[in-house]
Amino acid sequence: MGRAEERRARQRGGRRAAPKRSSGAERTVGSPSVGGRAAARGRAAKNRKSGIRRFFTWKSVLGTLFGFVLLGMGAFVLLYLTTPIPAGNAAATLQSNVYKYSDGSILARTGEVNRENVDLAEVPKEVQHTFVAAENKTFYQDAGVDLKGTARGLLNTVSGKGAQGGSTITQQYVKNYYLNQNQTVTRKLKELVISLKLDRQKSKEYILAGYINTSYYGRGAYGIQAAAQAYYRKDAKDLTVEEGAYLAALLQAPSQYDWAVATGTGKKLVQNRWNYVLDNMVGQHWLDAGKRTAMKFPVPKAPKGAPGMEGQTGYLVDAANASLERQLVSQGTAASIGDAEALVKSGGWTITVNIDKKKQAELEQAVKDRLTSKLNPKKRSVDGDVQPGAVSVDPKTGRVLAMYGGVDYLKHFTNNATRRDYQPASTFKPLILAAAVDEQAKTQDDRAITANTIYDGTSGRPVKGSAIAFAPPNEDDQDYGDITVQKAMNQSVNSVFAQMGVDVGMDNVMKVAKDLGMDTKGMQAVPAQTLGSMGASPLEMAGVYATLDNHGRKVTPAIIKSAEHKDRTVTMPDPIGDQVISREAADTVTSVLTGVVDDGTAKVSVRDNPSRDGQQVAGKTGTSDNNKSAWFTGFTPDLVTSVGLFGENAKTHAQVTLQGATGLLPAPGRINGGGYPAQIWAAYTFEAMGEVTKFDLETTQGAAVQPTVSPTVTQSPTTSPSTTPTTQPPTTKPPTSAPATTPGTQPPTTKPPTSAPATTAPVTTPPITPRNPLDPNQGQ
Repeated sequence: MGRAEERRARQRGGRRAAPKRSSGAERTVGSPSVGGRAAARGRAAKNRKSGIRRFFTWKSVLGTLFGFVLLGMGAFVLLYLTTPIPAGNAAATLQSNVYKYSDGSILARTGEVNRENVDLAEVPKEVQHTFVAAENKTFYQDAGVDLKGTARGLLNTVSGKGAQGGSTITQQYVKNYYLNQNQTVTRKLKELVISLKLDRQKSKEYILAGYINTSYYGRGAYGIQAAAQAYYRKDAKDLTVEEGAYLAALLQAPSQYDWAVATGTGKKLVQNRWNYVLDNMVGQHWLDAGKRTAMKFPVPKAPKGAPGMEGQTGYLVDAANASLERQLVSQGTAASIGDAEALVKSGGWTITVNIDKKKQAELEQAVKDRLTSKLNPKKRSVDGDVQPGAVSVDPKTGRVLAMYGGVDYLKHFTNNATRRDYQPASTFKPLILAAAVDEQAKTQDDRAITANTIYDGTSGRPVKGSAIAFAPPNEDDQDYGDITVQKAMNQSVNSVFAQMGVDVGMDNVMKVAKDLGMDTKGMQAVPAQTLGSMGASPLEMAGVYATLDNHGRKVTPAIIKSAEHKDRTVTMPDPIGDQVISREAADTVTSVLTGVVDDGTAKVSVRDNPSRDGQQVAGKTGTSDNNKSAWFTGFTPDLVTSVGLFGENAKTHAQVTLQGATGLLPAPGRINGGGYPAQIWAAYTFEAMGEVTKFDLETTQGAAVQPTVSPTVTQSPTTSPSTTPTTQPPTTKPPTSAPATTPGTQPPTTKPPTSAPATTAPVTTPPITPRNPLDPNQGQ
């Protein structure tokens, strides 16, 4: 390279010219090489990156963040300076709530506030400490706010996750007395500012007194004085530490923790919180450890209903309130059930329920005619322990059309229609069959489970294939031998369904139960559940059977039609949900359950009822251990009703037997589901159902009035019969005579099916008469 070339190279940045290629045409003079273009792009990208780095240096990022912090601090200072402590509104904003029937007529008006303020000096010091121990252990030392909790709440509100706990007693008092329960960023910021100001201007004693006097404790009680009277029939000044700890624990979830209406889970939770409160007091040196060890949980007294809520009104209002409160929490309007209760109790609501006034009256009359008019507690003490409950649902819309909560809200506070502390017993059996069909389950010897599958119905027979031993007896220890699933359902044979549950898999059974609408939280998937040993309510069971009636599409019973308020919008969820089990499974169970009415445990009360008038009916009876509950849940194509009777000691409210009630039953005096519950159901349904209807079922299984000769082992098929007709015709001929005018006065008769014939198990002798599950004239 010459000197001139070297000089030019240095001018270009010290790079030597690229050597010429040994082959190929010479490049045109002035044309850049490929390497040159790449180098140019690299330099440009490097220059761009250098520019970005110069713009986003750590100093600039830190400066920006610092600027935002300063801006936020300035905004907060401005908010602090411009936000005064407002006048208290806890009493001034309370209004009436208006409740209406579905037709718009008035059901009730509520709004009278049960509150009586007391000076903090009237509340024992140790009782004061229970509230601090429950809600805010650092109350006496903090500045009135929990910055971490407030920041978390703000973040959750902005992100739409709802609210979380963590507020101080001062913040809760500000929310209760000066502001409201709305979950908005503006309200939370105001709460923070006012809490800081209040803590600077007022004493801790002033704030604590305000807090315990404005909080809502459930049972319509605002403030500690009203709560002391509502739960312990005493003044606040006479409360013990144990009682104060219970009232303090209540504030987290008043309805869920009210001992009178709490579920088993609710009772465990409130006891845990009660222990938490007392243990915190020991930790704060407010309570002697020895005294703490000797303390026992103070069970509250039974509640009394509010004036104006007599009869069924209070039950309906409470059920509507509970539904609205759950929705307020679900949509993020309220942080907790406790806050939602306060929102509802503050008033201003117009709540229209789905209750049909005519059907409501018919249900009440049916209970009176068939049961309560026969009860005489003065003559028989057990009669005072009988608690009826019932719910009626439209399976196509999910609307709760009628509800019976008890003889009188002012005499018995607990709503028997929504309580979940009694076993549904054999009304659970259809859910096992639903799981079997939906899961296409098979028996231990690999036979498909259908209405015609044969099981061993021996009483007390140990189940096979279970790691947990279980051998349930049948009612009255009756042996049935080899029996079809259809007849086992008709006669409610425990041993069959215990084995079926194991065959299906109890995990599958409980999953289907949950899908159908049962609350299975905390329930173990064990064989004992096949007997319906869990807790359930008539409302819950009505929803489960409504889902079956709705061909497997989920029905969640809805008590509220609409809820309106000037300050907030509430959209109630659609009661009709997704398909949760196959239509074939749902319709097969419905078909089988017609056999319970026509040839099973409900035939006397339902099949033979003169008001039936040819109406197709499906249903299931249930009688729990020791006769503590008795059920009938049944349905027509347009109406599902669940009726339960519960044995509850009139004084202690403990579960007791129903045996011997009314004095009209022969020995042993047991009240079965096929007795009073089925009678109430029939009296109500056949009055309220309207025109006679038929089920539209897509199944060829079940619904059979069984032959008089039970099948034997040699007659059982090696595999389950197909659900579709075979090429071989049935071995029997259906009778041609018409059904009797009065159901039950002569053997059931049939006519030839117009659709595919029902599948029956192959037999040798004797011939079995097939039954078309879609024909309403058969088996009545």
